[in-house]
Amino acid sequence: MSTVTTMKNSTAIAIGGFDGMHIGHQRLFNALGDNGTIVVIETGYANLTPRREREKFTHYPIYYLELEDIRHLDGEGFITFLKDQFPQLEKIVVGYDFHFGKDRKYSFNDLNTLFEGKVVVIDEVSHHGDSVHSHKIRAKLGIGDIKGANAFLGHNYCMHGKHVSGQGIGKKELVATINIETKCFLTPKEGVYATLTRIDDEEHFHPSVSFVGHRITTDGSFAIESHILDGEVICKEKASISFISFIRNNKKFDSIQELKIAIKKDIRTASKELKFLQL
Repeated sequence: MSTVTTMKNSTAIAIGGFDGMHIGHQRLFNALGDNGTIVVIETGYANLTPRREREKFTHYPIYYLELEDIRHLDGEGFITFLKDQFPQLEKIVVGYDFHFGKDRKYSFNDLNTLFEGKVVVIDEVSHHGDSVHSHKIRAKLGIGDIKGANAFLGHNYCMHGKHVSGQGIGKKELVATINIETKCFLTPKEGVYATLTRIDDEEHFHPSVSFVGHRITTDGSFAIESHILDGEVICKEKASISFISFIRNNKKFDSIQELKIAIKKDIRTASKELKFLQL
């Protein structure tokens, strides 16, 4: 179904930035019902699920709005705009902290006044007593709390990018790795992680151990690289890395031999972490 047809037929929309598509966002989507559409307001700061990555985490169609195109609108102008885009609109779903219009002046209270249809406001969503927000997920990734970030997301944090050449010593002196380059995703804390890696367009993920950070023992360059644990594979164009748990901080070793010993230990640790996952 085309975007135009979807918008014409949609009777409910959920509005927000929705970076991460986390468990709080999913609560909004669950209130859409049939004929719903997700309206993403792009601010230019999405780095958990940048661009169209959000589409992987919902079955609802997504309509993208650039903030710069609507930020000048007052409350009535915003509602008129939405009704023009969605002529069958009967219900708007927002979070409790939703603001809209020029200078973010308007809140869900104004929606209730300006929109003649139904306005559903979703209360704050918490996980183990901690409120779920995208900025908290970013903070957790920044300290290496992958399990905490994944719990808030409701899925594993994942980065993907194009395959690039490494520094050339991995396969020869250490272990073979797949290196990726990505500029859109938030980079978690520098260190070593138990991960799952998907190669090119394969349907399944391989158990892996991944490094994110500067190669301070060798050439100092920045890398995102993954070593596949279930056998060597060939990556042609791209790879996705799904983060499961943090193993250790990035560390400078006195020799390649010490680094090699540490990598072998990392592999054992990652293998234990991933052993019981259904791949």
